[in-house]
Amino acid sequence: MATTITAAEVHKQYNEIVAAFRKLIPDPTLRMEFSRQIDGYMRQCALGVWQADNASAITPTHVEFYNAIYSKGFPHPSTLYWELASGVAEFDLFQPPAFFPKFLQYDRIKGTSLARRFADQLTLILLLFAAVDGVVSEAEAGFVNACGDLLLEKCPKESPDQSRPPVKASEFVTKPDKAPKTDGQAQPDPEPRPNLEEVLAELDGLCGLERVKKDVKSLINLVKVQKLREEQGLPVAPMSLHLVFLGNPGTGKTTVARLLAKIYHAIGVLSKGQLVEVDRSGLVAGFVGQTAIKTGEVIQKALGGVLFIDEAYSLAGQDSPNDFGREAIEVLLKGMEDHRKDLIVIVAGYDELMEQFIHANPGLESRFNKYFYFEDYDSPQLLEIFQSMCKKHGYVLSEEAERWAKEDFQAIYQERDENFGNARDVRNLFEKAVARQADRVAQLEEVTKEQLMELLPEDLKEEPENVN
Repeated sequence: MATTITAAEVHKQYNEIVAAFRKLIPDPTLRMEFSRQIDGYMRQCALGVWQADNASAITPTHVEFYNAIYSKGFPHPSTLYWELASGVAEFDLFQPPAFFPKFLQYDRIKGTSLARRFADQLTLILLLFAAVDGVVSEAEAGFVNACGDLLLEKCPKESPDQSRPPVKASEFVTKPDKAPKTDGQAQPDPEPRPNLEEVLAELDGLCGLERVKKDVKSLINLVKVQKLREEQGLPVAPMSLHLVFLGNPGTGKTTVARLLAKIYHAIGVLSKGQLVEVDRSGLVAGFVGQTAIKTGEVIQKALGGVLFIDEAYSLAGQDSPNDFGREAIEVLLKGMEDHRKDLIVIVAGYDELMEQFIHANPGLESRFNKYFYFEDYDSPQLLEIFQSMCKKHGYVLSEEAERWAKEDFQAIYQERDENFGNARDVRNLFEKAVARQADRVAQLEEVTKEQLMELLPEDLKEEPENVN
């Protein structure tokens, strides 16, 4: 049965074990040497435990546990996610600590059993590390047993504690529950897959975006054919479905991302099809070690769906080489690799900035090779968006208001600059028009249904700013 343990509890238990064993060492010089070396040695052993379990499944929780491995009077480590992941992947062979031969020598001279006791303590501490995911696996127990056995083989047979059976990690292997807990409640059925035709109809119903619609349908065809080839036993070329959305604000990037999540779910690429939308602030923390945790939590939330990162270039846009945005990128890349069969990442932002962002990092460049370009809406499309907002919320443009709106959107499009917000600007205009109409209608003594619905030119016109 899986049990949970926090990093704080790991630190407390580890510190207590180390402190208790330190008191067993009579020789002050040997005690001091043990104190200086034990934390670093145990952190190295933790790498081996996690490699044995699954070196590619390092999570932010592993970082928390690793940084909890320190004893009283010694500095708190501040290892970052990518550093830990690399360390686990590169772990070689378990070796006894440098102080262990001195324990053996001291035991032979004094007739003590420091080495034998240390072997047991090592096993207990390594089991703490194995519990990072709430489970002690067979692979973890096997590694821990092998470490303990290697030390025990070196202990003298005449050790005072030799008759006592050693601590065996295999006794702590987590047994699977016979049945999942339900708390007396029926488990919800998985969300049904959306109808592909309906989602595509929703996509086609979006204003403009003709180039994007074509690219989406081409991508769907590619996925379908790849699946057919796989079913027929034909070779399937590696294919990345992660995407880069290029375009100005308000061009429909988030909306298309949400529809793509549904489409991928409909054709069986994703298990859930939800959209998780974040920006830099949703991934990056303000102090060491927390960015990996924050980014990892977002990735876990997005599993089975699409992770949409708006203004993604801001993750690498800081001048400081120690900026935590770079750590977020490393965690993101690893998450994309570890969950490549059930996670799709879409990064979005301005054309030039996004292209610089992707090409600045080889890891990003290799995973993001499909680009969707979202063009600005032209004046007829801006008018169409405004009219659809009116229809959706029960408003009707008078003939004069429609003519005025048409001319206004023409001017807005022609005079647009880098701050042009496309559909966002249209939404702002609509909301202001509704507010002005409310002020006007509220002055009427008797209000008809038609008057409540009608928008006049004066409702659309911006009031001139007062100049003192």
